[in-house]
Amino acid sequence: MISMAAAGEDAARASSAAAAAGGRGRWTLRGMTALVTGGTRGIGRAVVEELAALGAAVHTCSRNEADLRACLAEWDAVSDGTRGAVTGSVCDVSARDQREGLLGDVAARFGGRLDILVNNVGTNFTKAPSPPPSTRRRTTRS
Repeated sequence: MISMAAAGEDAARASSAAAAAGGRGRWTLRGMTALVTGGTRGIGRAVVEELAALGAAVHTCSRNEADLRACLAEWDAVSDGTRGAVTGSVCDVSARDQREGLLGDVAARFGGRLDILVNNVGTNFTKAPSPPPSTRRRTTRS
């Protein structure tokens, strides 16, 4: 039976080993690949930065080439050898041909392997937004 103190010491050793290997604490994504759509702003950008900080190789996309280039330059400037590489491409995920091109780029970049997918971009492919609930009630009671 392992005592709580021994288990704590084992966890501390594992955490130190992961940190020495480039991860933060005991969490590391070194060797993993990730695709984050819409990764140049807001939540998507934070996800890209966190995945890279944990060691994952990350590919992101943006509709705006200037934003993408600026982010890639910024991420490249903070690269310290422990972070995963971040690459990117211009893609409007609402366009089928561009989505297919993005997947081709990612497959080529990562040798056909993708471990993490973050569908950060929101779009509505099928219909207009629903009317407010008060309107729906009036419609169904008529």
